[in-house]
Amino acid sequence: MPSGKKIGEVTHFYSGLGVAIVKFDQNVNAGTNLHFYGATTDFKEDARSMQYDHKPVESAKRGQEIGIKVK
Repeated sequence: MPSGKKIGEVTHFYSGLGVAIVKFDQNVNAGTNLHFYGATTDFKEDARSMQYDHKPVESAKRGQEIGIKVK
């Protein structure tokens, strides 16, 4: 189990696109280092490319579902 505070949850993952849809529990800015942890997943990555409604955004608001490009 990772240390740190949970700030959101992956609601969908599109492996062909390498995009995780994350619903955030708090405001998060682009560039924030995120730790993706689950039953078969455990990696850290900066939120470099964030989109809402297919448009680039610099931050996610609490409760929004944001698309994040992951490796």
